[in-house]
Amino acid sequence: MDIYLTINETSTKTGISVYTLRYWEKVFPGVLAPLRTKGNQRRYCSNDIKKVLQIKKLLKEDLYSIAGARKVLEKNMDKQSL
Repeated sequence: MDIYLTINETSTKTGISVYTLRYWEKVFPGVLAPLRTKGNQRRYCSNDIKKVLQIKKLLKEDLYSIAGARKVLEKNMDKQSL
């Protein structure tokens, strides 16, 4: 069973601000899409947290642009679906 974290808990765990998590959800549609409760609150599962950390690595360490990181992530998603 997967444990779901709130956006604040995810922010603390990943070192990414709440604002940035919300922004990434908009600029990485289909890649980062946390579960929403009936009250429209975000809930992040372990897979979502892995994606956040992957985005963080691409943008902060590998110095990809957002567009470049999106291409890498979409390519990885295509490989996984094969």
